[in-house]
Amino acid sequence: MNLPIYQIDAFASEVFQGNPAAVVPLSDWLPDPVLQNIALENNLSETAFFVRNEDGAYHLRWFTPVNEVDLCGHATLATAFVLFEHLNYQQDVIRFDTRSGRLTVAKSATGFQMDFPSDNPNTVPAGEFEAMIGCPILGAYKGVSDMLIEVENQQIVQNVQPDFRAMTAFPVRGFIVTARGEQTDIVSRCFYPAYGVDEDPVTGSAHTTLFSFWGPKLDKTEMTAQQLSARGGMLRGKIQKDRILLEGNAVLYLRGEIRTR
Repeated sequence: MNLPIYQIDAFASEVFQGNPAAVVPLSDWLPDPVLQNIALENNLSETAFFVRNEDGAYHLRWFTPVNEVDLCGHATLATAFVLFEHLNYQQDVIRFDTRSGRLTVAKSATGFQMDFPSDNPNTVPAGEFEAMIGCPILGAYKGVSDMLIEVENQQIVQNVQPDFRAMTAFPVRGFIVTARGEQTDIVSRCFYPAYGVDEDPVTGSAHTTLFSFWGPKLDKTEMTAQQLSARGGMLRGKIQKDRILLEGNAVLYLRGEIRTR
């Protein structure tokens, strides 16, 4: 059986930037071990699979090389890009049913806008995290899936060298290290070694936590963000009640077929 596959650079305007995600359209669901093996073979931070529902929405799932996850921003953006630009989706808004509830993606004047649930992190004791992150920290906060670690400035975020083994042992999906930005409102780096991704290039789902955290601190409902990974990426966000609207672009890197047997 052959399956179509697209590899999309999400949160990017050119190839070789942003965060690459694989997108695999399906007519019906394959067994979970097959989906996981495809994600492992792709060896990207996320592979997205989707099936069209009877009501016209799409059931969307995301897999890292080692686990299925509850929410992924860049692979959602990549999936919407494939539907809009390559699979002739004609409506203004795409509806996705996911482990995190109903998500939507619409075209915007500057790219694509995703409507995600907000994630307001709670303060936790910070002492145990300084050794893990490898630098002094201003505070530690627990979100739905991730730990958010605030540090003093952008340079510290850029230079941080965390202890991945210690991170893997901690019972969260991953760690977001963040500070106020120099050219953007905020900057961050995101680490997910427990899910087989030491550092994620650009993480849409992390920005539901980041924008929820920074909005009140900066007294802003609209913000710009830069993720300071080697590939890097730019995002725009807007707080709208209990939702976060994330904006970014995407480009096609490759299109092909998977041979599953």
